[in-house]
Amino acid sequence: MSELAEKVQQDLVAAIDNDDLVLPTLPEVALQIRKAAEDPEISVSDLSKVIGRDTALSARLIKVVNSPLLRAAQEVTDLHTAITRLGINYSSNLAIGLVMEQIFNARSEVVEQKMREVWRSSLEIAGVSYALCRRHTQLKPDQAALGGLVHQIGVLPILTYAEDHNELLSDAVSLTHVIEQIHPLLGEKLLRVWEFPERLVHLPLLYQDFSRDSARIDYVDVVQVANLYCRKDTDHPFARIDPFSVPAFRKLGIDPENKQFCADLEESRSMFY
Repeated sequence: MSELAEKVQQDLVAAIDNDDLVLPTLPEVALQIRKAAEDPEISVSDLSKVIGRDTALSARLIKVVNSPLLRAAQEVTDLHTAITRLGINYSSNLAIGLVMEQIFNARSEVVEQKMREVWRSSLEIAGVSYALCRRHTQLKPDQAALGGLVHQIGVLPILTYAEDHNELLSDAVSLTHVIEQIHPLLGEKLLRVWEFPERLVHLPLLYQDFSRDSARIDYVDVVQVANLYCRKDTDHPFARIDPFSVPAFRKLGIDPENKQFCADLEESRSMFY
């Protein structure tokens, strides 16, 4: 580790421990959706009004419903029908995840590009997590998708920090190292501050532990397999991991070399674009 990376890491860890690190807030529309979804009497029409305040988000949900994995014989063209098709809880969780894109903005071109890379990979991993969960587990696909969307969320505070520290921003190697070392800890802290469900809060900390072998299939397993699938044939370090050594594949009953498995997942990568 370079001296710069070590210093930044120490500074960030100290800021985390002392609660001095300014963390991004959950977008207002996400808070409104969560509040609406917590109402047991909420109707599709009421939820449509809340989500409909964000036209871009509404369009994304309609697109998801019309994706190859979910589309029916007749194309869905309005938000009310989309929510009816998905269900209230389903729609709420997906909407909260997709609205995270609003946090991904930056002042500098370098940070903006890095944020876009993180968000794009999160979208792909969310789509694959959704498909894996739906086809190979009894877990909730919308929760798996939400987990995929937020498992790298801890990168954001680091990039925000880098914007105010040019020495880190100009040293790509150190920045990458700091992100790899710190983002899991920050991600868990963020999700806890945002009051995400406990089953997802630990995702950032655990998804990189490919020797992990829990007693039951959980969302960490799903996001792990999605990560390895999306990173294969790339220069990412995950591409060098032997999937046959990863317990999550065994628990999901998946052969990573099965051509049909790969073909089934490929269309899900763009599900949330």
